[in-house]
Amino acid sequence: MSTKDFVEKDYYKVLGVPKDATEAEIKKAYRKLAREFHPDANKGDTAAETRFKEISEANDILGDPKKRKEYDEARALFGNGGFRPGPGGAGGTFNFDLGDLFGGQGGAGGAGGFGGGLGDVFGGLFNRGGATGTRTQPRRGQDVESEVTLSFTEAVDGATVPLRMSSQQPCQACSGTGDKHGTPQVCPTCVGTGQVSRGSGGGFSLTDPCVDCKGRGLIAQDPCEVCHGSGRAKSSRTMQVRIPAGVSDGQRIRLRGKGAPGERGGPAGDLYVVVHVDAHPVFGRKGDNLTVTVPVSYPEAALGGEIRVPTLGGPPVTLKIPAGTPNGRTMRARGKGAVRKDGTRGDLLVTVEVAVPKELNDKAREALETYRQATAGEDPRADLFQAAKGA
Repeated sequence: MSTKDFVEKDYYKVLGVPKDATEAEIKKAYRKLAREFHPDANKGDTAAETRFKEISEANDILGDPKKRKEYDEARALFGNGGFRPGPGGAGGTFNFDLGDLFGGQGGAGGAGGFGGGLGDVFGGLFNRGGATGTRTQPRRGQDVESEVTLSFTEAVDGATVPLRMSSQQPCQACSGTGDKHGTPQVCPTCVGTGQVSRGSGGGFSLTDPCVDCKGRGLIAQDPCEVCHGSGRAKSSRTMQVRIPAGVSDGQRIRLRGKGAPGERGGPAGDLYVVVHVDAHPVFGRKGDNLTVTVPVSYPEAALGGEIRVPTLGGPPVTLKIPAGTPNGRTMRARGKGAVRKDGTRGDLLVTVEVAVPKELNDKAREALETYRQATAGEDPRADLFQAAKGA
């Protein structure tokens, strides 16, 4: 039974009962008429068969309290095909052709004559699963995910990069209607809501996307050859995307409204960009801090001194090495790291590494021999063995 029949047929008149008839009165009237017009009692009488079907249909609606309530509400709003404004509206009855609305003929509402109005009302009134959305409501675009590879410097400082994306967008050939002529029909299964309900027991119901229209609420009578009736077509576009400063390798960035366009004026989806960062030959990363390993000579580590340290994209900085600095010690150059979310910068963590020369000239070798003789009584591993015994 279509929504049009639900609104236009007077089931009370079919059963011959008043609108305030009780359930018992409706049941009694149905039984009397069913016996009179039953096909077994009127073999070969097509008129009686048609009358019996009308009686059964009326009883199916009026005999179910829930269906009867919905039917009465629909008749109150759209009795006999006319719309009657409520209090505060203009007086009188404004008649229109329900066939135009439900038959998909052209009208003022847009392609197919169903561009709003009653579709929203019927969607909420007859959808027993509780869904409030209808086919005329805007639909949000799909989210799109893409990937981008940045250099180490671009990740630290931020960059604007071109990004080529493929996503589903309204088909240009049919203007997103899915119909070759731009006049799709309201799906009879879900009555344009795009959803169907199913009972789950305990008085509850679940709502699923309509399998016939795939959740669109519309069915193409003559499917578009490009999108095959889906109303969506794959499209590629290149856009400039700003990657914020301080992103890290593997981070997923959300860009609102940069995904696939919505349908029927709905908002666009979001774009998710997964960032990959190339390694740097000198610098590393620890959160908002950059890291660098700087070789120092033994005299610099033992006697102390000043060393120049490179920075990422800036001039070198000078750090003071304290006398007796051990191998692997880390010092900090403040404000020379990666950009934080608040615009400030982290630090540059400088780790010193004592460089051992592979070759020595005679003068350097003689100096080291003299140093070894001067420190012959010192054992740098004494504490190690003592700790091993204690353990």
